[in-house]
Amino acid sequence: MRIAILTASDAGARGEREDASGQLLREWAEALGEVVETVVLPDDAATLERRLWTWVGDGLDVVLTTGSTGLGPRDVLPEVTRRVIDREIPGIAEAMRAESLRHTPFGMISRGLAGAARETLILNFPGSPKAVEELWPVVEPVISHLVRLLHGETRHENS
Repeated sequence: MRIAILTASDAGARGEREDASGQLLREWAEALGEVVETVVLPDDAATLERRLWTWVGDGLDVVLTTGSTGLGPRDVLPEVTRRVIDREIPGIAEAMRAESLRHTPFGMISRGLAGAARETLILNFPGSPKAVEELWPVVEPVISHLVRLLHGETRHENS
């Protein structure tokens, strides 16, 4: 499985903030497959969209994003993701928000999406390392299965 990690953060892209969330995702994703690229980009819609399309075009299996999912004026990743994906997977984002709400009422603010762009699974995580820690266990068990489904390699499992 080939995986990329994208952190959307103006401060991170300027080197003013450590990419703790991206590093957490990288550590955990390495247990699933090869992390081929980890980048920190500014919250600029055109830049983010170009990078997502590049990875989809390269045939990566999974793109994990963190940041830019709230309601700030430059939080644009859900809109960018929606333009790239062919099919939304709302149950994943719903499960992530439900888990976030177990920890904080601010979980309802996240607008992150999950979806498929061709055969690439794209998952939006919030930018908070704490949120990433809470949400990874929710999605990790289904990632490999979703990738196999996108590649037509398996039927739905009931487990």
